[in-house]
Amino acid sequence: MIDPGQSVTLPTVRPCRLPAVPAMEEPRVLARRLGISEEAVHLTRDCALIDLHIDTFIPPRLWGYDPLVRHDGGPLGRWFFGHLDLYRMADGGLDGAMWSITTNPVRGPGSRWRAFQKNLSRMQALVERSKGHLAIARTASEYRAARARGAHVVMIAVQGGNAVQAAPDGVASIPDDLVVRATVVHLTNSALGATSAPFHLLRADKGLTRAGHAFVEKCNERRIFVDLAHIHERGFWDVVAAHDTTQPLIATHTGVDGVRRHWRNLDDPQLRAIADTGGVVGIIFSTAFLKRRDGPDDGRMIVEHMEHVAKVAGEDAVAVGSDYDGAIVPPADMAGGDCYPRLVQHMLDGKWTEERIRKALGANFLASFERLRP
Repeated sequence: MIDPGQSVTLPTVRPCRLPAVPAMEEPRVLARRLGISEEAVHLTRDCALIDLHIDTFIPPRLWGYDPLVRHDGGPLGRWFFGHLDLYRMADGGLDGAMWSITTNPVRGPGSRWRAFQKNLSRMQALVERSKGHLAIARTASEYRAARARGAHVVMIAVQGGNAVQAAPDGVASIPDDLVVRATVVHLTNSALGATSAPFHLLRADKGLTRAGHAFVEKCNERRIFVDLAHIHERGFWDVVAAHDTTQPLIATHTGVDGVRRHWRNLDDPQLRAIADTGGVVGIIFSTAFLKRRDGPDDGRMIVEHMEHVAKVAGEDAVAVGSDYDGAIVPPADMAGGDCYPRLVQHMLDGKWTEERIRKALGANFLASFERLRP
């Protein structure tokens, strides 16, 4: 277990030069193709750009999609899957992301735990197969060391805490502190609590269950980010009350009610509650949750939600949480991982300062990560 009271001693990192990602586009070429300024490309690649939620491990599980190979998109274009691969992440300047292992709620508790262990091993194998282009990080120190080597940083996350319902000691059964973040519930109700999705109508008690309280306690013990995306409002406030106040809470992929009212989005008191812990709110790229009537049709809708978080909870609470490859439909100009510079262009067009852009793209999250797991 990581001891937050002591500095993390890393193994000696031997200087190495990773083989260049083939066909990585030059800034001027990418800028021309995306129809943006070279300034936006350079700034994106110069920032610490961290996406708090990607589901790029789902397509390999569904049909053998290989994220280490360049793709033009998914089988349905920008719809649902196929948004990311190593090459487009490099083009877009994505330095690291929380890679989610999503729980299948149809399985029984024991089967979910066995599947999670298998998928954890498969994710580690994917990183190994990348020959250094991907690197797993459990702490902020490991993140910095991996970036110094030029690797894209994989921070492993659990989407749906019921994945570990049958584990001998819950999340504490996951080896080597590999999991950085755990979402309490996903799109279905579980033994831990109720979802914010319409399925909550099937459940009378929408708060955090006794098992949910134990889950939060174990996450706190292991210094795992407790993720409040997807949870019902009542359960949200139960988590806030039960959570260790010295640790930051996060919502990794969400929209905000202040721009578009939706069951998936967080309201202003929820945004402030997360910010009050030193946590961050990652804005999702799903048009279904972001687009408002008569609002923008492009990536400016993402910026609108980010600006609302900054207005209500402070600019230190803003982060990116695309949900790429998570069965979402992003705005047409944000179709995949090479498009992050377009988001930055929208920020520049909106008169965002460079400091504010750097904070939103990754610096805010890194500050939270440093507090939780230095």
